[in-house]
Amino acid sequence: MEIKNKVALITGSSRGIGKAIALRLAKEGANIAINYLKNKEQAENVAKEAEKHRVKAKTYQADVSNYPEVKEMIQKIVNDFGTIHILINNAGIIPQHFSILDIPVEEWEKILTVNLTGAFNCTKAAVPIMIKNEEGKIINISSVAGKMGGTVGPHYAASKAGIIGMTFSLAQELLKYNITVNAIAPGPIETEMIKNLPEERKKKILSRVPMGRFGKPEEVAETVVFLIKCDYITGEVIDINGGYYMD
Repeated sequence: MEIKNKVALITGSSRGIGKAIALRLAKEGANIAINYLKNKEQAENVAKEAEKHRVKAKTYQADVSNYPEVKEMIQKIVNDFGTIHILINNAGIIPQHFSILDIPVEEWEKILTVNLTGAFNCTKAAVPIMIKNEEGKIINISSVAGKMGGTVGPHYAASKAGIIGMTFSLAQELLKYNITVNAIAPGPIETEMIKNLPEERKKKILSRVPMGRFGKPEEVAETVVFLIKCDYITGEVIDINGGYYMD
C-alpha cells in the first residue's frame, strides 16, 4: 500500500507509541485521525505536529471499550475524511496490581475490556469501510507479555495474548477482502507507562533486556510503516524487544 493520501486511525495516539505512529504516518503523507480518551490538549498538539507535514489531521474523543462511542467516532472520521484505509489498534492501559493475589476482579475486567475488547470494537466498526475500499491495513499493538507473560500481571498478559490470537483469526478471515492484519509485540518502550512504574520494577524489567535499554516509540512506528507498505505479510507478529528472549 502507498501510504501517501491514505486515511489512518490510530487509537490512543495523544502520547507515547500512538503519537509516534501518528507522526510517522503523517510524515509518509497519510491523513491522520487521532483518538484519545482524556488528553484533549495533547491530542490537539499531535494534530498540529502532524499538519506540519501538509496532511489533514483531526482529533476524536472516544472510549475504545465502549462500542457505541467507537461506532460514532468511526462515522465522524468517514464524514471528515471520506473513508479509513489504515487502523492501528494501539490504545491500552497498564495495571496497578501485578500479582494474582492482589488483583481485584474489577481491574482484571477493566484491563481486558480496554486492551482487548477495545481493539475488537475498533476493528468491527472499521472493517466494513475497508471492505468497500477493497483494501485495508490493520495493525494491532500487542506486547512481549502476550508471548511470555511479562512482569506486569496476568491480566495484562492475557489481554495482549488475546490480541495476538485475534490477529491470527482476522488475518485469515479478511484476506479475501484484500485486508492484511498483523501485530507488533514491543518489549519495554520509553513511554509514560514505563516512567510511572516503581523504580524497582523498572530495573527488574530492564535487567531482562539484553540490549540494556528501553525501546523508543519511533522504533515501533518504523515497523508500522514497514507492515503497511509490505502487502505480502499478514497474520504475523513482529517482536521489537531488544533481544528480550535471549538468555
